[in-house]
Amino acid sequence: MKKQKLKQKSFNLSPPSLLALGFLSFIIIGTFLLKLPVANNGHLSWMDALFTSTSAVTITGLSVINIGHALTTTGQIILLFLIQIGGLGFMTFAILAALSLAPQLGLKQQIMAQDSIGHTSLSKVTFVAQAVFIYTLIFELIGTVILTVVWTSQFGFLHALYYAMFYSVSAFNNAGFSLFPNNLINFYDHYIVCLTISFLYILGGMGFLVLMDIKQHKRWRKLSPNSKIIIVSIGVLNLVGFLMIWLLEANNPLTLYNMSFGEQAINAWFQATVPRSSGFNTIDIGSMTNSSTLLTMFMMFIGGGSLSTAGGIKVGTAVILLFSVIAFLKRHDEVRIFNHSISYESTFKALAVAIITLILIFVGFFTILILEPHKNFLDLFFEIVSAACTVGLSRGITGELNNSSLFVLTLLMFAGRLGPLTLAYLIATPRKSRLKHPNADIQIG
Repeated sequence: MKKQKLKQKSFNLSPPSLLALGFLSFIIIGTFLLKLPVANNGHLSWMDALFTSTSAVTITGLSVINIGHALTTTGQIILLFLIQIGGLGFMTFAILAALSLAPQLGLKQQIMAQDSIGHTSLSKVTFVAQAVFIYTLIFELIGTVILTVVWTSQFGFLHALYYAMFYSVSAFNNAGFSLFPNNLINFYDHYIVCLTISFLYILGGMGFLVLMDIKQHKRWRKLSPNSKIIIVSIGVLNLVGFLMIWLLEANNPLTLYNMSFGEQAINAWFQATVPRSSGFNTIDIGSMTNSSTLLTMFMMFIGGGSLSTAGGIKVGTAVILLFSVIAFLKRHDEVRIFNHSISYESTFKALAVAIITLILIFVGFFTILILEPHKNFLDLFFEIVSAACTVGLSRGITGELNNSSLFVLTLLMFAGRLGPLTLAYLIATPRKSRLKHPNADIQIG
């Protein structure tokens, strides 16, 4: 009896703790697998292996090595598996595994899954997990077929199939890992390649609940307010970003200036939509103007939809904060979006997500400034935002950072993948107090 009680106590962890341990376990396993002689060319350090594994599991895409040369085919397949694990989510795999053993999940397992795949009702957790798995395979298969057809004439069928599979998985999961040393810059004028990959990371970053809602209702009027907010917000951000990047980079000889009209359009679109969370690039990020770089960081901070492969604070969070400010300025007694009221709990949660993310960015940036005193200020800031928001874009300095700085980025990627709210619950589980305190009149502004 005592042994059973001890076992129960030892495994009595909160859902966020179990989720964190799950991701951490895959990162550690991935690190050891990438260090195997069969997985690399013999020049992969432990720090490089840890950083690469973390970047893959957190579907960030930052890399200190040339994936196509530093890793063997076996190592690349291991990396692809880690990306898929990170994209689908540790608990989604756990749910699917549990389904094969039991007809229904227990309440605790459902709560764990709820923390992992998003704040949806417990009754939908199993259904959502299955849908995530199916949708992922379908879209990755579509991308693989299209890219295989396009690349066969250039690489041959087998190589084209392998490249297509790798990039489809990397794109849909918003990982941004590339087998080519200069990412996708060589394909800046391949319209089908650029559109297919952008199609994959946009869908992956939109969110599985939105995709399920569209499939189920098919009409705009019947979609949930959450789906409408995500679709409209991502559409507006992509369109505005596309026009702004094109305008800001059109006269830049290092990026868009020497391209044709069509090439400028497709590359402006690609670089405007990539900051949702994908780390691909068709132009040199380090050569972009300061204004475009700042805009890109803003887009990285916002990220994509909830319950998606995207990072950032999520567009739903940003929209709630924006409409809360508008409601306050207009002296409305409630926050309204699409004729629906937003609860105070959702507003506080959105504020918490944004503030925690900003704190992570500030602490990480301050630390790395101390560790890298001779590096460019903007380059370091860009790197920190990219890591904390699990985007993977870089201005080309990742491989130049020392091990201490890489460890800071590793922690930021891990925290960013867990999610600010999950991280906050992990650090301090909220407890309700029965005591009521008097109001304090604190001056604001």
